[in-house]
Amino acid sequence: MSTPFTNSYTEDHVYDEGAEACQEGDIVDFGTVFLPIFYSCVFAFGLVGNLLVVFVLTNSQKPKSITDIYLLNLAFSDLLFVATLPFWIHYVISDQGFSNAVCKLITAFFFIGFFGGIFFITIISIDRYLAVVLATHSMRNRTVQHGVTISLSVWAVAILVAAPQFMFTKQNGSECLGDYPEILQEVWPVLQNVGANLLGFLLPLLTMSYCYLRIIWTLFSCKNHKKSKAIKLIFLVVIMFFLFWTPYNVMIFLETLKAFHFFPSCDVKKKLRLALSVTETIAFSHCCLNPLIYVFAGQKFRRHLYHLYRKYLAILCRHPVEVSFYPSESQRSRRESVLSSNFTECTSHGDVSILL
Repeated sequence: MSTPFTNSYTEDHVYDEGAEACQEGDIVDFGTVFLPIFYSCVFAFGLVGNLLVVFVLTNSQKPKSITDIYLLNLAFSDLLFVATLPFWIHYVISDQGFSNAVCKLITAFFFIGFFGGIFFITIISIDRYLAVVLATHSMRNRTVQHGVTISLSVWAVAILVAAPQFMFTKQNGSECLGDYPEILQEVWPVLQNVGANLLGFLLPLLTMSYCYLRIIWTLFSCKNHKKSKAIKLIFLVVIMFFLFWTPYNVMIFLETLKAFHFFPSCDVKKKLRLALSVTETIAFSHCCLNPLIYVFAGQKFRRHLYHLYRKYLAILCRHPVEVSFYPSESQRSRRESVLSSNFTECTSHGDVSILL
């Protein structure tokens, strides 16, 4: 798919006049058939899953927590991202292209959703670190108002980081590509890819790894009867992020090297182009997994979803069904006694922030 990452060095790259022309028509034909089908699936699953997250979190009768705020913004980021996929599908299979305004707008939404989703995943890991490792020091700051302020800041940073990726995008004939000033034609695409590697992958991965390693260390040192389940969820979060995003970022880095003629062979260039398209599809499908990893794997969200299901089932069937988001007094007292005996001070907030 000719998203802004994949076309950074294809159409705009100028080869030496004496160099052998490298035709990538077969790779383009493969993408025209394969990518629309795959991205249609990503769009469908990503749209349904993240809309369900938004529906449940906004219709929950319980007071919102800072974790809910971050999960809601993560879902909005993924929705903004997947909303651009039908346009890119149209771009691949159609020769008409976009208008200049649509080209710039869709590219902007693409990158804002791209960076916003990764930044909110990182913020969630930091929030869990504060809630578990620094529970006594962070309890007063982990409020809904604090979460809203941080979320607005994350959106501002995402727009700022995404701006260099789309500010020079223009519609040129039937193609939506970067149209750089002459002085920036060589350096700007390189800066784009370096920024994507560092801010969109390496820095978030290092932050997540540090936070979750500290959380695991804290859980092992505390009396927590749910720590094995929490640790499994932590490993799932980090491993999925690493597996889905690492191949794609490696290929972005290799594309950067290709601009400096590290791969003169035409056959190697074709393989790199094909590998970039395949790893791109894997990476972008991570937005479909976010609801499964961060929300559906959590007990709290499943409980909300179950209660909403019973509530609307009662409305459809027109008979009363007892629906409560809160446990009874006896259940609450038993839970508090269990929590007080199984959680030390360092994990007093851990059940909510790790298991969600």
